[in-house]
Amino acid sequence: MTASVKTMDFPMVLLRLTEWFLYQFLANSCYSAAMKLRNHNFFLKNNNNRASHHFSLFPSLSKFNPHSRTQTLVCDINGSLLTSKCFFPYFMLVAFEGGSIFRALLLLLSSPILLILDYELKMRVMIFVTFCGLRLKDMENVSRAVLPKFYLENLNLHAFEALDSAGYRGVFTSVPRVMVEGFLKEYLLVDSVVGTELQTVGKFFTGLVSSSGLVVKHRALVDFFGEKRPDVGIGTSNLHDHLFLSLCKEAYVINKEAKMPRNKYPKPLIFHDGRLAFLPTPLATLSMFMWLPIGIFLSIVRLLAGICLPYKHALPFAAATGVNIRLKGSPPPSESGKGVLYVCTHRTLLDPVFLSTSLSKPLTAVTYSLSKMSEIMAPIRTVRLTRDRIRDGRTMQRLLGEGDLVVCPEGTTCREPYLLRFSSLFAELADEIVPVAMNTSVSMFYGTTASGLKCLDPFFFLMNPRPSYDIHVLGKVPSELTCAGGKSSFEVANWIQRQLGDALGFECTSFTRRDKYLMLAGNEGVVKGRRDHKP
Repeated sequence: MTASVKTMDFPMVLLRLTEWFLYQFLANSCYSAAMKLRNHNFFLKNNNNRASHHFSLFPSLSKFNPHSRTQTLVCDINGSLLTSKCFFPYFMLVAFEGGSIFRALLLLLSSPILLILDYELKMRVMIFVTFCGLRLKDMENVSRAVLPKFYLENLNLHAFEALDSAGYRGVFTSVPRVMVEGFLKEYLLVDSVVGTELQTVGKFFTGLVSSSGLVVKHRALVDFFGEKRPDVGIGTSNLHDHLFLSLCKEAYVINKEAKMPRNKYPKPLIFHDGRLAFLPTPLATLSMFMWLPIGIFLSIVRLLAGICLPYKHALPFAAATGVNIRLKGSPPPSESGKGVLYVCTHRTLLDPVFLSTSLSKPLTAVTYSLSKMSEIMAPIRTVRLTRDRIRDGRTMQRLLGEGDLVVCPEGTTCREPYLLRFSSLFAELADEIVPVAMNTSVSMFYGTTASGLKCLDPFFFLMNPRPSYDIHVLGKVPSELTCAGGKSSFEVANWIQRQLGDALGFECTSFTRRDKYLMLAGNEGVVKGRRDHKP
């Protein structure tokens, strides 16, 4: 009997042990997976940054006095200087703008694999997909012309105020140095940037990390400063940052995030490049790829309708397909028998087209640079100028004798709320001048580029789900404020620039087309062989 009971007890004990093991294994696995999803660790959050809810040994950054002049301050850009602790969007920007749409798609498709990897492997995979075969020149362009906009829009106000109070500023990060150094030194005046170095072969990245490996912040800090300790360190409440902060004399953790308002940017953001108008988070990037086939089809349909349909049908069709056109004011009639000169702010190559369609009247547009494809597809007459003042003046005088004319005296587009310096040539040619304030709004793609294919600008603008144009026709310039009234052409141009700036709420600048292209593309924005082109 006893032996029989023991024989029956053994399977029961085994069953209970199996049940307990499965319960513990499944419960812990599900809990770990849930915590990873909750903390978005799937999308490369900062080093095991679980939560800012953890108990911290260091005081909050809100207790730091930014008015006290600090000698040395150290921090990380990922999770400290930026409000977003997910660095995936910035890798995506490099992949899309510096590489191609196929590289961006590969990066998006590889992201599920990151769920089963630890932080170091995740970073290595992201680096490999983003940088393998990428040209050094393309990375430099993205670092200079694309990334600063998104960094500034996600800059932590409190962290920047602390950084700005320091005499010596150092940034230690596991992010590739080439992605952040240009912005940190140019916009935040950081003295030293220690980041992960990447291998290169000739003019290309291999996608591999250098032999020194990923930067570990607390080790890099010791190697950089030696026995000397920085005065202040800023970080988050995770374990890796605690090791980093423990090496500083004073340390503060970030538990309150506030984005930097535009009026407090350390340096005005006037020029930037790239096609993406949104921060490409994983969900936003997935939405873009899902929209892309629809957007391409819709762009072609909108473009063909603008070319083929008469004015009375073009406007309703544009509204039906999601293009929002808002017109304010009406053009005054001509009193001299000559054409009226419309002086517009320049937002995209489609400015004259939308103005002509909105006013339901044919206009002739003069432009300094227009691709052959855009010239062929344009539904209005276009004439290319040569940048020869005398020759261009004669051309515009002749065109005004034939009808109304549109000119964008800035000479190039600007995406931000700024107006570039106006060329004064137009003021010498006409007495009937009508300023037109134009502005655009997009949610997915920019319809302008400094380094890409300009012939695709109209397509990208029309690929947006709901692109919009705001057109405000101001009153005719009083005769006493024109050259015929005794004013110089420079006075007329500056007065009109101020009027348009006030109408739009934009700031007037003295920057020119040359300044824009030198900054964004490293050239003067002039295509060789076109200087002497006769219109």
